[in-house]
Amino acid sequence: MSQPPVATWHALCLDASDQSRLAEFWSTALGRRPDADDPTHLVGEAEAEQVWVDAVPEPKSAKNRVHLDVDVGDIDGLLSIGATVLRQPDEEISWYVMADPEGGEFCAFVRPARASLPGRLYEVVVDCADPYAQADWWAQLFGLVAEREPKGHFAALEGGGVLPFDYLCFVPVPEPKTTKNRVHWDVTVADVALLTARGARVLREPGGDVSWHVMADPEGNEFCAFTAGP
Repeated sequence: MSQPPVATWHALCLDASDQSRLAEFWSTALGRRPDADDPTHLVGEAEAEQVWVDAVPEPKSAKNRVHLDVDVGDIDGLLSIGATVLRQPDEEISWYVMADPEGGEFCAFVRPARASLPGRLYEVVVDCADPYAQADWWAQLFGLVAEREPKGHFAALEGGGVLPFDYLCFVPVPEPKTTKNRVHWDVTVADVALLTARGARVLREPGGDVSWHVMADPEGNEFCAFTAGP
């Protein structure tokens, strides 16, 4: 049974070395509109569908621990805007593993009934050591129910209108987290203490040009918390 939410989804955020280039790619790939005031801020039909592409000084140095899964009619459109294929479907997987122009991994699920582009954000997938614990933790925050895959390989939260995509998935991997995630999300919460009381850590307090808290979940995955007004 679901519980009342502690936090709500605010935005998806992508780190970039070439901010404009990556924003243009994902704007086309996902059908998000560049904000007239800031073309690296991508907006959708609902506020929660927004994507921020943020410039960072450090280059990509490790496999993305958080990645996107996209529904698309075929991969030709993605290839035409700068994506590359890292792995084709085979006996083990039914989807394409791809990379965006900066090498950021994502997966493309071909749905023939869809148009070539834009694609649709289908899932956000998180690598982790304990998928069940991670799914339970985020389920508590978003007021959702964690579902365990029957074979025990992963756990997922069904978006159900609470998240701006179908599933938030947690999958086990053997390698530990080594670098800052280049994909993260933002939440809105009444008080950051509601997050720290449940095991989140504050990595950076608001200050200067930063009006939000930079946080980490129990496995160290970064996220940002915006405090809602009364």
